[in-house]
Amino acid sequence: MPEDDMIWQEIQQQCGIDGFHRQQTVDTIETVWISKEQLVPVLTFLKSATKPFNLLYDLCGIDERDRRNKQSLPTQDFTLVYHLFSFERNGFVRLKLALSGEYPSVPSVTHLFKNANWYEREVYDMFGIRFEGHPHLQRILMPLTWKGHPLRKEHPARATEMGPFQLHEDYLERAQEALQFKPEEWGMQRQSDDADFMFLNIGPQHPGTHGVLRIILQLDGEDIVDAVPEIGFHHRGAEKMGERQSWHTYIPYTDRVDYLGGVMNNLAYLLAVEKLAGIEVPDRVKVIRVMLCELFRISSHLVWFGTFAQDVGQLSPVFYMFTDREKVFDIVEAICGGRMHPNWFRIGGVAQDLPKGWDALVRDFVGYFPPKLKEYSNMVLRNSLFKGRTKGIGIFTLEEAIEWGVTGPGLRACGYEWDFRKKRPYSGYEMFDFEVPTAQNGDCYDRALVRVEEMRQSLRIIEQCLNNMPEGSYKADHPLTTPPLKKYTMQDIETLITHFLNVSWGPVIPAGEAMSCIEATKGANSYYLTSDGDTSPYRVRIRTPSFPHMQMVPYISKGYTVADLLSILGAMDFVLADIDR
Repeated sequence: MPEDDMIWQEIQQQCGIDGFHRQQTVDTIETVWISKEQLVPVLTFLKSATKPFNLLYDLCGIDERDRRNKQSLPTQDFTLVYHLFSFERNGFVRLKLALSGEYPSVPSVTHLFKNANWYEREVYDMFGIRFEGHPHLQRILMPLTWKGHPLRKEHPARATEMGPFQLHEDYLERAQEALQFKPEEWGMQRQSDDADFMFLNIGPQHPGTHGVLRIILQLDGEDIVDAVPEIGFHHRGAEKMGERQSWHTYIPYTDRVDYLGGVMNNLAYLLAVEKLAGIEVPDRVKVIRVMLCELFRISSHLVWFGTFAQDVGQLSPVFYMFTDREKVFDIVEAICGGRMHPNWFRIGGVAQDLPKGWDALVRDFVGYFPPKLKEYSNMVLRNSLFKGRTKGIGIFTLEEAIEWGVTGPGLRACGYEWDFRKKRPYSGYEMFDFEVPTAQNGDCYDRALVRVEEMRQSLRIIEQCLNNMPEGSYKADHPLTTPPLKKYTMQDIETLITHFLNVSWGPVIPAGEAMSCIEATKGANSYYLTSDGDTSPYRVRIRTPSFPHMQMVPYISKGYTVADLLSILGAMDFVLADIDR
């Protein structure tokens, strides 16, 4: 009996559940519909199973009320989707709850998964679905004074669908009042038996927050007693935008999520679209995509390395590393025409073939960068002040990392050799020879060690792309990605119509759902797409690594000082657009 079948039979026997509705999906993830009453028992069993699903990978909602192609599924007004991951099984499971009513409610699972806290707040904020038993259920991305829930279908998607904005005096007073931090609402005390606590705002414009982030600290002297991150200042409605863009025209929007990751954002999105459409790309496309992704991994890590050193007192490294980042961008610009946001990947391929001379540029960089990386590593990692500011700071264990949803270098710094490129290869990564760097202590210094070694491994991958670039086409020969040749449009009206619709409206992707998962620069990045058989996605869900990472900040910063907090934030390598979307 398959392992998936066995675990559902065990759940039925132990939890006294009659049966489950299992759904077939094109991404082949085990997908099971459960009831609201079954949610907590099923999640409890899955988390404590012999090979547990101990990572709550993602939690999101779907407004089903306008959906046409429900494919005989038990959908009602809303659907809650829980994605769990098992490292021991190397697999996902997708649990779905069908909810009815204008503002339904479900039990909170924050007592089972620590990182469920922010995910449940986000679903409440975006859809109005309430979670019974949540410790502090309030908006997380939108202002507290916002009216409506943006990812519900009745909420306007464009400014032209609303009236002109007017800042009335009473609204301004309410908005300013909402910005006042009230410690009692968060279960905090203003004083203890022997001390008065101070509350300090870090941000939302502090240079150590690397963007518009606010963290309210509860301090006993210089020691952090508790912290409350406030996010949402960078929220632009990236998921809502996906509902009104075509499958093709949404690609540039993905560039702006982790805006240091460049084409990696495109790849995560396009892998899910290609699964839905049944598109298999040529090997040349896979290798080109991998090469560009690894160039952007180096570029992103250089930004992190320089600014992290700057956060803890070294000013010079950031100038050297940004100079070398420009060398990466020179290659990207020569190939793609753009630098930071190239918007070059396409459904089924890339925008055009590699230009003449690309190999010389890449070969020069592969020869140039290793000694520079060694120089930077010596300059920063061997610096006694850097070590003093990062060693033994912000420690978390492997179990804590999984509980809070940490992926990427943060997970590997705890000694766990897990990389989606190795364990669940995509886009041809199985063809490449590279190592997965790890460290042992799970502190800020080890997270730096891992990322520096990752740049060396990215160079290995790029060199293999350079020496083994396959021949062939730069795009798939598939009707949903490749319009008919222009010369044939002059011969019959059907070909002309097909060409016109494909270029103007974009492809019609078959109804269904699919999720992709890649090893992005900061951790696991996913797009979970729902198609209603239209020219636009019905629902776009973006799972970013920085969102759960930032949620962990209060947990790993307690007991440290304010200065240590800047080390913790720097070692995390987050991007605010990646958190807020």
